[in-house]
Amino acid sequence: MKRKIEEALLAWKKKENRLPLLVNGARQVGKTYSLREFGRKAYESVVYINLETNRRAAACFDEDLSPRKLLPYLEAVMGQRILPGKTLLLLDEIQSAERALTSLKYFAEEAPEYHIAAAGSLLGVALNRKKYSFPVGKVETLPLFPLDFEEFLWARGKESLAELIRQAYGRMEPLPAGLHQEAVKLYREYLVIGGMPAAINTFLASGSFLEVPQVQQEILENYTADMAKYATPSETVKIRACYQSLPVQLAKDNKKFQYKVVQRGGTAALFGVPIDWLCQAGIVLRCQRLQHAAEPLAAYVDLPAFKLYSSDVGLLATQAGLSPETILTGVGNLFMGAMTENYVAQQLTSAGFPLYYWESKSTAELDFVLPVDSRIYGVEVKKGEHTRSRSLGVFLDQEKPTGGIRLSLKNFGFENSIRSIPLYALFCLPQGL
Repeated sequence: MKRKIEEALLAWKKKENRLPLLVNGARQVGKTYSLREFGRKAYESVVYINLETNRRAAACFDEDLSPRKLLPYLEAVMGQRILPGKTLLLLDEIQSAERALTSLKYFAEEAPEYHIAAAGSLLGVALNRKKYSFPVGKVETLPLFPLDFEEFLWARGKESLAELIRQAYGRMEPLPAGLHQEAVKLYREYLVIGGMPAAINTFLASGSFLEVPQVQQEILENYTADMAKYATPSETVKIRACYQSLPVQLAKDNKKFQYKVVQRGGTAALFGVPIDWLCQAGIVLRCQRLQHAAEPLAAYVDLPAFKLYSSDVGLLATQAGLSPETILTGVGNLFMGAMTENYVAQQLTSAGFPLYYWESKSTAELDFVLPVDSRIYGVEVKKGEHTRSRSLGVFLDQEKPTGGIRLSLKNFGFENSIRSIPLYALFCLPQGL
């Protein structure tokens, strides 16, 4: 699958002051595949070491971490030469070998001519530090998320449609009706399949939506297994309870995360750490409430108030038990509003935007507030073509931002100076506003 991270990987390879690279993200988002494809295309050879399964190679990091000692050992174990500038040394599942992550510091300081890349789960890299610190300042990190909608279009062989959407966005002119309807259809399919590579590959191989939930359920179970792997038994119970409450939290009219929904009498003292755990694992996305929409937004965050979204809308559909038929037909299911909002949160995160929402003394709530350079935009999300709502108007009147954006299934255009952008075109936002 073509991924946007490919350009960032090539830019890393060409840097003069290149540091070892760490690609991190939630499990099964495609970190290993992306790095191996990059190595295959950009280098003469790749030395791939899975530090979780190859214990002989992992043991090399138990002794001297200086590259001049370490590299000959790795070459002997793998039976391959590691040549500066010609070989990509790829350390997979690096969270499994604590000293391997530490070794990146010494590669940066003593052997910068070697090209070293590592892949690891966000959770393991963040939490699996018992004796050795993270090599701060000695590695470059790149996050990887599930495929966004544009990458999904590429995987479906719809590159030309993606480009036409970008052109329509640049002109802010409607797509031809036929193309608009095709894009809406593919958007609804994305809500079912999501952006996890395994789910997309299953659909591409079978052509059926019926097998996708089974793959998504396996991913959810793997996430649950990780909870037990990296947390104590008592913490695991709380983490699972928070994660399992996600569909219920998002189904509420007020989507602010409420601890009492997880457990009667639940408090931040009980569930604050489990929520941080889920965010560090990259399997939920936190959206903070703003007290005031002014630059810099981070200074006006109401820390105790937040929403949580799933990192992947397809996983949320399976977790909630929402049938593919309901999503594909566009039937007015109440949970589709939550699905749409989660889709927007996922796409914004993939594009590098922080997640904020705004509330006005509980009289109006705006789904997202978007910082773009020194400008601020209010973003209202609608699941269909009906777009009448007062929240965006209240926000514009009270906060006086740069402008307003309404995301819906309507075509491109303007409504009372508010920019109307189809949900399927959300990947264009980094292109400029």
